[in-house]
Amino acid sequence: MAARGQLRVAVLSSTYFGRRCIEDGILPIKSADLVGLITTPSVVRMRSGRDNLTVATPAGFDEVVDRYGCEIEKFETRPRARDYLALFERWRPDLVAVLGWYHIIPHEALEYPRCGCVGLHASLLPKYRGMAPISWALINGETETGVSLFYLAEGVDDGDIIAQARITIGEQDDCATIYEKVTAESIGLLRHYLPPIADGSAPRNKQDEAEATVFPRRRPDDGIIDWHQPAWQVYNFVRAQTRPYPGAFTAIQGRKLLIWRTEVIEGRVPPGIKVGDSYERSGAICVCCSDGSLKLIDVQWADSDRSGDPALELRDVELGQSTPG
Repeated sequence: MAARGQLRVAVLSSTYFGRRCIEDGILPIKSADLVGLITTPSVVRMRSGRDNLTVATPAGFDEVVDRYGCEIEKFETRPRARDYLALFERWRPDLVAVLGWYHIIPHEALEYPRCGCVGLHASLLPKYRGMAPISWALINGETETGVSLFYLAEGVDDGDIIAQARITIGEQDDCATIYEKVTAESIGLLRHYLPPIADGSAPRNKQDEAEATVFPRRRPDDGIIDWHQPAWQVYNFVRAQTRPYPGAFTAIQGRKLLIWRTEVIEGRVPPGIKVGDSYERSGAICVCCSDGSLKLIDVQWADSDRSGDPALELRDVELGQSTPG
């Protein structure tokens, strides 16, 4: 059982990001005591508005609970205000940390903890409010993103900002590497700012609504590639949705081909996919875009468990000059 500290913290999370923030960001703070965790079962379909979500919660929250002695509550459907309040009455949290959660927190629950409810968002708010901020930043070709620690309000990601950390997006970064950078910066923000949040000295800066941008949820079907865009746009589109996300994809002869990694190359190849050593002696498979070309590095048929060398994956397909998609 964890020793009782000065700040009783409850966490809402259904993600690996949240688990990392608990273990490396909250628990190392001597004055913090994790008293409860609200999460979901390992995999569950949840209804949110008109959409059904498949939520995958990483194995490990039960281990966290066993190790640190806090309580855990798993919801298969969206919790209601009375569900949150019943747990808060039992746990008596001073602070609620929302670290990868899929639902708006009701007003009554936001008002319960004396230190408020705080969240982490993977953007420099008020930019990229909403869903999938890492993917959207990459798709849009941003060279910088960040993470914001903020007080939750009744809107979407519009509460007062406590602190932010900037993150450079390099040409070789993808959603996985940016996710790790965001996680590392988030852990640092929690360690640094939870004590001042507890004693009321943390900064509290209003967001500039004139600068706000909001982006929607991305679904697996949104990953279809438009090869008529410039090569750099397609490259950004692919790296924004690579593993661990569902992936960008195209269709060849009625089969869905996931494209995990590409490389922008100089010059143009003939329209469509070119197979063989006419472009490179390595037998590279390249795709002509509206401006420039892409070399396919890692692909996978959607109905196959194997991924890797496109020359092997596509060896039995008669591609010729056909345009994918």
